Amino acid sequence: MAELQISYTDQLASGFAGMDADGETENRITRSCEDAAGIAFGRPAYRGSGDHGLTGTVGTLATFLGFTRATSGLGLLAGQSADTYAQYDNVSIKTSGAIFVEVTGSVNDGDPITIGTGAGAADDIGATTADATHIATGWIADETVTDGVCRIVKR
Repeated sequence: MAELQISYTDQLASGFAGMDADGETENRITRSCEDAAGIAFGRPAYRGSGDHGLTGTVGTLATFLGFTRATSGLGLLAGQSADTYAQYDNVSIKTSGAIFVEVTGSVNDGDPITIGTGAGAADDIGATTADATHIATGWIADETVTDGVCRIVKR
């Protein structure tokens, strides 16, 4: 019989961007993707211009909805990126609970998670202090990570 896997890594990845981290108390909503380029799994989602719409374009704390959840229920179409919701797809968004996201920079267990609004090195999901260019999301890091996938929580 053919062997499918003969070697294993010593440290398995804890998760991937957009993956639900556990089944604890959580809240999910669904919105329609307005962005022509779509929106990737594990990315911040903001209220769109249409009723029940969402966009990945950085907004404000008032328009921040949560983070996009990964799904295996989408068929991949020609020209579409994997691990991305396409324009007009119904997007599942986690507004509270635990989810994995890709962070930039050093994030320590318990750090408040912010989202940058510019194009600098710390202007993505991370633990930069909330200020005029970093939105405080209400989520916190649930582990210590540098430039990688991190479990974040909001209760």
